[in-house]
Amino acid sequence: MKYIEILFWVVSLAIIYSYVIYPFILILVSALLQCVRDTRYTLIKKERRLDASDDSSVTIVISAFNEESCIKERIENLLALDYPAEKLNILVASDGSTDNTNSILASFDDPRLSTFCFEENRGKINVLNDLMERVTSEVTVFSDANTAFEKDAVTQLVMSINQKGVGAVCGELVLVDAHSGDNKDNLYWKYEQVLKFHESRLDALLGANGGIYAIKTKFYVPLPSNTIIDDFCIVMNVARQNQSVVYTPEAKAIEEIAPSMQEEANRRVRIGAGNYQAFARLTWLLNPKYKWRWFSYISHKVIRWFVPHFMILSLSTNFALLWHSHSIYTYLFSAQVAFYCLWLLGSLKLLKNIPIVSGLVSLITFFVSMNISLFRGYIRYLTSNLSATWQRTSR
Repeated sequence: MKYIEILFWVVSLAIIYSYVIYPFILILVSALLQCVRDTRYTLIKKERRLDASDDSSVTIVISAFNEESCIKERIENLLALDYPAEKLNILVASDGSTDNTNSILASFDDPRLSTFCFEENRGKINVLNDLMERVTSEVTVFSDANTAFEKDAVTQLVMSINQKGVGAVCGELVLVDAHSGDNKDNLYWKYEQVLKFHESRLDALLGANGGIYAIKTKFYVPLPSNTIIDDFCIVMNVARQNQSVVYTPEAKAIEEIAPSMQEEANRRVRIGAGNYQAFARLTWLLNPKYKWRWFSYISHKVIRWFVPHFMILSLSTNFALLWHSHSIYTYLFSAQVAFYCLWLLGSLKLLKNIPIVSGLVSLITFFVSMNISLFRGYIRYLTSNLSATWQRTSR
């Protein structure tokens, strides 16, 4: 019984640590570090940030599959950027599309744009590996077909990436509803943005928003053909080469959310499987020599990826401890049961008209549903032969 009790507290505290204690530590250390920098600047009067060039040659790379609903607007959006035309190239590849994507691509005639229509559907990362062999610019910007850049997005990315020692830059992705156009940045998304900001200060940023990020081209490392979360792996390979990864919220892009809860859940399952795949491949990140990045990786990613497992263990060990001499386990089990009952009620949308509790219920529903999808991704990772071929979300 003693070991069950220890296991209960370890897994329960691990969940609390990753979502509550780690952010507190991160923000505290980030604030202290900024205080030291400010004090040093006050005493030495040495510029903390040098002006960086914003006129590097840039190639924007996009891999698309069956994107007839948005590919025209996406290319028009890229051609309207305020970046110098002579410094900008755009490579767009259709990965075996079976709709009108290819014909739409062929309708454009602009010297900055090069399009490629591959007959076979091989998956996003394989197309990116091919396109990167054609890139000769100093900077490569990655994006998606369903994303729209603000006019100065590339300029902001380049200004950040040209800072000394920076190898990759993560921009800001704004999520909107496809029908209303409303900003759908929920509380969890904002929470993640806060973590990105402070991790960037510590040179501990992990991955990037797939819709808008940039790397110095020379640091690109081709990825295996079945890689699922390419944005995370591409950026982490840059960091492995002793390059800083920074977060630049001034570089903004807009992207529509999935039109249904089911499609959003399917997307999370796939990303979940990709997370475990990345965990198995990026073992170098488990080395403490990477300092703050190692700390953030363990705290923000690795523990989070196993929270579904911890939730199952917490509930089952708590049940086993109900007949323990300490009544605290009865109260804790009751709290867990109430927590999951609120998730069930939220999933059935039975409390959505009660303002006092709807916000809390929505947050609990999101948290539990997210971890269910993550656990399903874990099962898929263990039982399936993962493929990078497209599982497109309707738009």
